[in-house]
Amino acid sequence: MEGLETARFSALVVVGLLVLFYGGTFLISARIGKKEENADGYMTAGHNIGFGISAASMTATWIWASSMYASATSGYTYGISGPIHYGLWGALMILFIYPFGKRIRAVAPKAHTLAEVMYARHGRSSQLLLAGSNIVGSLISLMSNFIAGGVLISMLSPFTFTQGVFAVAAGVLLYTLWSGFRASVLTDFVQVVAMLGAVAVIVPFIFFAADFPAAFETGAGRLTPEQGDFFSSTAFMEQGAPYIAAVLAYAIGNQTIAQRLFAVKENLIKPTFVTATVGYGAMVIGVGMLGVLALYLGYEPAGGDMNNIIPGMAADYLPPVLLAVFFIMIVGALSSTADSDLSALSSIMMADVYGQNVAGKEKANPRTMLLVGRITMVVATAAAVAFASLQLNILDLLVFVGALWGALVFPVLASFYWDKVSGKAFTTSVLAALAVFLPVRFSWISVDGAFGIVVDVLAVLGVGVVLGLMVFGFFGARAAKVVGAAAVVVSAPFAVGSLHEYATLCGSLVAYSVSTLVCWAMSVRRREGFDFSLIARRTGDFDGGPRAAAAPAAGDDGAVPGRGDADGAPEPAGTTTP
Repeated sequence: MEGLETARFSALVVVGLLVLFYGGTFLISARIGKKEENADGYMTAGHNIGFGISAASMTATWIWASSMYASATSGYTYGISGPIHYGLWGALMILFIYPFGKRIRAVAPKAHTLAEVMYARHGRSSQLLLAGSNIVGSLISLMSNFIAGGVLISMLSPFTFTQGVFAVAAGVLLYTLWSGFRASVLTDFVQVVAMLGAVAVIVPFIFFAADFPAAFETGAGRLTPEQGDFFSSTAFMEQGAPYIAAVLAYAIGNQTIAQRLFAVKENLIKPTFVTATVGYGAMVIGVGMLGVLALYLGYEPAGGDMNNIIPGMAADYLPPVLLAVFFIMIVGALSSTADSDLSALSSIMMADVYGQNVAGKEKANPRTMLLVGRITMVVATAAAVAFASLQLNILDLLVFVGALWGALVFPVLASFYWDKVSGKAFTTSVLAALAVFLPVRFSWISVDGAFGIVVDVLAVLGVGVVLGLMVFGFFGARAAKVVGAAAVVVSAPFAVGSLHEYATLCGSLVAYSVSTLVCWAMSVRRREGFDFSLIARRTGDFDGGPRAAAAPAAGDDGAVPGRGDADGAPEPAGTTTP
């Protein structure tokens, strides 16, 4: 790693770059600060963000340092198809959010979190399941971004990994703490413009500095047959397919995404998510190709840690000026997502924990909510810093969290379209899915023999659920059922008997199928329907805006016999039943 020694920045330079970046973002945040901060503005910026800011914020949130590092790891592990599997499916999942997002905003135009909506739809147990999963997910996301920052600083400066983690954590907290979500989205705009410009310069420069395209010709012999095959089945089964399932769950269950959905102007949801799709795909695939280049060059990451591929390649091939640009790019990427995680965690604690379960909707004090939100950010930062010392593999973390959220996807979506879904069905289906997912994912139970066949059958049904849900958002229930059934029939002959060998993919698919089967079975014969117009009345602003006269009691399902979707909100073609 001789290049690291010659290209390493001095402590003074690194401190200067960090002060430049975080000082600049703090000044931007300070300019929008208010003496009397608004609790709703702190969580969703008044539900009125325009196209440019919202599209940039959605792109920046989805593009994080971890996604860059993980894309490069995928390229290094699976060859040229790796970044495609990572970046393309991730981009398409952003696109798949918007039809569901339009429905969610139609029934809950003034909500702050998805968990808050689940409370209005089902009661406390569903809310706490969704809120709890998001607390876990956002803490893991925050931790992985701090890991990325610590790795970057430790490799390019005299500072240690731990010192790097503390520097990044303090910088993000500095500019996010006072103005919350408003600071996050405004700084996201600046960060994403800088990131896209940096990628357009840095990635081609590294390629040509590494003697591209000759390096691909001379290094082809280093690849295994699977790494050299663009249509590698190994790459698809171990990276592509698990990520398709994982990012769909991220799209539906992640509060950082939902927060932007509730913040953007309702008529701008589609262009916002379409623009973010293109921006994410181009940037993440481009950066991931550095991992492919490293594979062809026979590059060995420092300490055998895949997280070191991108910083190491940059240190070896970039001149000091571009290395500084690269440094800012990665810090910007990780910061844009870390501040989103802090905002998401604060909104959950403000709206779901304090606003509805401690004080109650009508008695919640906006000033106390702000205090709760800011304390949450400080505590979450401290916890993520402590967990970052474990230096876990970022790609494994991303796929695990996505698979974990797979248990929530069908119950959450069905709750917005199907009036028969009850709170008991939601809770039971999620818990049942988690009870099956964890043993399969971590091989706690042997999947050989008959149990392996059962797991394979459930996983095949999960394939149908994932593809059916993707189609449902755009084309309605009838098309979704046809595609889902066809997917099961086509995949079954190839998958049953072997799919259980891929624990990551299989665990995710089983989570989808079990939650879907249990939720459907407990709901299909239910006579009472839910009046969806109740959701808008039970959610709303905390700072004097329209709100319900009373929130539902725990376990209250809001059932209105004989009534379905009373609010007339638009739905996909066909039927309300997913």
